[in-house]
Amino acid sequence: MLTDALRRLPGVGPKSAQRIAYYLMQHDRDGAALLSRALGLAVERIHHCAMCNTFTEREVCETCLDPARNPALLCVVETPADQLMIEQTLTFKGLYFVLMGRLSPLDGIGPKDIHLDKLIGRATDGLVAEVVLATNFTNEGEATAHYISETLKVRGLQVSRLARGVPVGGELEYVDAGTIARAMLDRRST
Repeated sequence: MLTDALRRLPGVGPKSAQRIAYYLMQHDRDGAALLSRALGLAVERIHHCAMCNTFTEREVCETCLDPARNPALLCVVETPADQLMIEQTLTFKGLYFVLMGRLSPLDGIGPKDIHLDKLIGRATDGLVAEVVLATNFTNEGEATAHYISETLKVRGLQVSRLARGVPVGGELEYVDAGTIARAMLDRRST
């Protein structure tokens, strides 16, 4: 049961799961108990921000509540990890919307699965002037950016896309902060 649960983690195959399970049970039972409690509390307390859809323990996350943020700029990312990477560049002072995925018709992931209705509501709230699309430069990320761009442009919004600089096929959470910073500063209209 423990190895099956560990296999659900990305990058953890059967042998790695077995190795981790044996290690925890043989050498670090206190760590296993701590991990168990931390996961239980996270599942119980963490939910989606009512405004930007990222993970938070509050109704609205700290970023959305920050009065120093520019509400006219809305950056759309695929995951909370992507949001964190952009934050670490210290180049973006607007707000975010986290899709929690990307369009992938082959995998059965459509617009409803990436909270497109919620994004449209947020982007057309009368405060947002520009939407910055910061989806990954994968085929799915590009398709997602194109779909969102076309959907928002017909509603009169200015839409821009991160400039190339992030490698094609790259995912933001694995790209260095300097490259993301340059891409954010050199973003372009779509």
